[in-house]
Amino acid sequence: MELRKDPITRSWVMTGDESSEPGRHPDEPCPFCSDSSLQVIAKSPNTPGSSWSARSVVHPRPLYHIEGEPGRRGDGLYDRMRSVGAHEVLIENSNHDRHLWKANDEEIAHFLRLAAERILDLKRDPRIKYVSLFKDYGKNAGQEFSHPTSQLTATMFVPRRVLYELRAGREYFVSKERCVFCDIIGQEERQAQRVIEVRGDYLALGPYAPRVPYETWILPRNHDSSFERTGLNKPGLRTNLAALLRRTLQRIRTLSEDFHLVLHTSPSSLHPSKNLGYWKTIDDDYHWHIEILPVVPSKAKSYNFKEVYYSPVTSETAVKQLRETKIEG
Repeated sequence: MELRKDPITRSWVMTGDESSEPGRHPDEPCPFCSDSSLQVIAKSPNTPGSSWSARSVVHPRPLYHIEGEPGRRGDGLYDRMRSVGAHEVLIENSNHDRHLWKANDEEIAHFLRLAAERILDLKRDPRIKYVSLFKDYGKNAGQEFSHPTSQLTATMFVPRRVLYELRAGREYFVSKERCVFCDIIGQEERQAQRVIEVRGDYLALGPYAPRVPYETWILPRNHDSSFERTGLNKPGLRTNLAALLRRTLQRIRTLSEDFHLVLHTSPSSLHPSKNLGYWKTIDDDYHWHIEILPVVPSKAKSYNFKEVYYSPVTSETAVKQLRETKIEG
């Protein structure tokens, strides 16, 4: 596997011939339920009846490998480098059926703390530019494992979607000396049209211009650029975030079982570039958040151009439906 960069879209693309390694047979035991041959990296405190509540393991078929140097080089007008980084599976729960919308808030809080620990640890590596945490659930979302899991990748570059946000946040801050996400939160709370739920210092809202029907964001109401600070230093806030995440996923699953969940946090600024002036104001101009994008096949539209998205459901209608759904707890 290697990474190639397109000079027009400026996207890094993973290329390589896929392995013919067969997948797990349905009758085989779940590898994440046992201590079989997994390479365990870290785990959270014990829970009754289990030696762990959440843990991180090396992905069985990793796209990125921690060993070596990326060796970025030119290939004519193109760029290429080795797929150096990290690829981990975060096992959310020791129970095979306790997905985030079924787990209790303490279990989810353990998972969130583990995620924060792994992000912070990987950011200490001077080669790492960004750490992504994501969850794909459902057949139409590309779910890989049946056990409750999320995945984490650490890369030598910042993903393009996140880079757009970072640049937009910096430009807004230069112009107004305020965080654009904080201004969005303030306006949404005043208007009360697109806020789904507030839980302590966190809120869930429908973005003004959604990319897909029922797109939902979860954000801290108080400014913070780094998720891992919340995850490690604020246990009370972490419990509120766990409850809001659980309740929001319950709401979304009344409309679609399939979804993508992505955490957007600040890039690594522990080892700043000597040549680029990026991320000097990152703690002031960026605001971490979770994006949840449901997969609603009946609402799909095949045509889009240059990232102009289509949603047949307005944010206001979507939020009204999500607010009115009956959920547990």
